[in-house]
Amino acid sequence: MTTTGEYHAGHPPPGAGLWWWGRWRSAVLDVSLGMVSALECGVEGVRFAADAGIPVAAGVVFGLLAGAVLVLRRRWPIAVVLVSIAVLPAQMGLLLGIVGLYTLAASELPRRIIASLAGMSFVGTLIVTFVWVRQGVDRGDLSFGDWVVPFASVTTALGVTAPPLLLGLYVGARRRLMESLRERADSLERELQLLAERAEERAEWARNEERTRIAREMHDVVAHRVSLMVVHAAALQAVARKDPEKAVKNASLVGDMGRQALTELREMLGVLRSGAVEVERVRGAVVPLAAVGAAAAAAADRERFGGDEGGADGPCLSELEELIGQSAAAGMAVDLSVEGETRVYAPEVEQTAYRVVQEALTNVHKHAAGAKTHVRLAHRASEIAMQVENEPPPESASSALLPSGGNGLVGMKERVVALGGVFVSGPTDAGGFRVSAVIPAA
Repeated sequence: MTTTGEYHAGHPPPGAGLWWWGRWRSAVLDVSLGMVSALECGVEGVRFAADAGIPVAAGVVFGLLAGAVLVLRRRWPIAVVLVSIAVLPAQMGLLLGIVGLYTLAASELPRRIIASLAGMSFVGTLIVTFVWVRQGVDRGDLSFGDWVVPFASVTTALGVTAPPLLLGLYVGARRRLMESLRERADSLERELQLLAERAEERAEWARNEERTRIAREMHDVVAHRVSLMVVHAAALQAVARKDPEKAVKNASLVGDMGRQALTELREMLGVLRSGAVEVERVRGAVVPLAAVGAAAAAAADRERFGGDEGGADGPCLSELEELIGQSAAAGMAVDLSVEGETRVYAPEVEQTAYRVVQEALTNVHKHAAGAKTHVRLAHRASEIAMQVENEPPPESASSALLPSGGNGLVGMKERVVALGGVFVSGPTDAGGFRVSAVIPAA
C-alpha cells in the first residue's frame, strides 16, 4: 500500500501524467494493482461459475472485469467500493475491497459518504462470512461450536474493513496537513517577498528624502556665508583704491567667512561619510539611512556652535546678534527687535528659528542688496514668532549677481511645517519682501 500520487477524488493534480493520473508512476501502480485484482477475481470466478451453474468462461470474464475496476480507484473511488460490495456474494474481490476502501478514506469526499460505504462494506462482509462459515459448519467441513460463527464473521469483517479505512483516514489527514503547511509556506514566502519589495521602496524613498534633506542642510550651512563673502568681495572691489584701510578690513572679513564656510562644509561631509559607513554596515536598514542627514547637520552645528557644552543640537537664538552683526558688517542696514521674555526652547525649535532668520537675510543679500531690513522676534506663551522684512532696495544699489536655486523658501517652509508651525512669505505693499514664521514652543 502506498500514498504516492493520492489526490482529491475527481480532481487530478496538474502534471505530465496519463489521463487522470498526475504522475506516470501512479498510473503504473494502479494498472499493476488492477491486473493483480483482475487475476484474483478471474481465478475466483471459476468457483463462482460452478456454484452458480453458469459457464466457467462467463465466471472468469465476470471476475476479470470486476477486478479490473480497481484501475479507476483514483478517479471514481465510490464506484470501486460499490463494485467490491456487489461481488462479495460471489466471494471474490478481496484486494478490490481493501484497496478501494483505503482510496475512498484517503480522498476528499465528505465523511458521511465514506462512513456509509464503509458501513455497507462491513455489513456485506459480515453477512457473506456468516453465511459461508454457517454452511461449512452445516456440511461438517468445520467442527467448531456455534459461537465461532458470529465471532469469525465479526472478526473477518473488522479485519477486512477497519485497517484500510483507518490507514486511508490517516493518510488523507496527513496529506491535507502537508498541503496546508505547503500553502502556508508559499503564503509566507509571498509575504516576505512583498515585504522585501516594500522595504526596498521605503529605502529608495528614504534615500530620495535624504538627498533633498542633505541639499537643504548644505544650503543652510554654507549659502549664508558664501553670500556674505560675495558681498564683501564686491565692496572690496569698490573701495580698494579709495579706502585701502576699509579694503583690508573687508578682505579680512572675506577670509574669515571663507574659513568658516569651509570648516562647516568639512564637518558636515565628515559626518555624512561616517554615517554612510554605518549604513553600509547595517545594509538594508532604513532608519540609519534616514538619520544620516539629520546627524550630519546636527554634528556640524555642534562643532561650530559648541552644542556639546550648551546641550543644543545646533545654533540657538542667542547667536542672532552675531548673525545680524555679520550682515551689518557686509553693509546691510539691519535692526533687531525682541518682544516678550527671552527663554530657552527645545534645540530643534531654536535651530529652526535661527535658520529661518539666516536664510531670510541671505535672500536680502541676494535679491535686495542695500535694502534696510527689520528682524523681529516675539516670545509668546506657547510659541515663538519671527519676521524678517526688508524695504525696497535703493535705486543706486548694485546687485551682487548672486545665483539662486530657488530652494531657500522651500527649505524654510519644510523646517517650520515639520515642527507643526506656520510659514508665510511674499512681497509687501511697499515693494519689499517679508518672511514670517510661527513655531510652537513645545
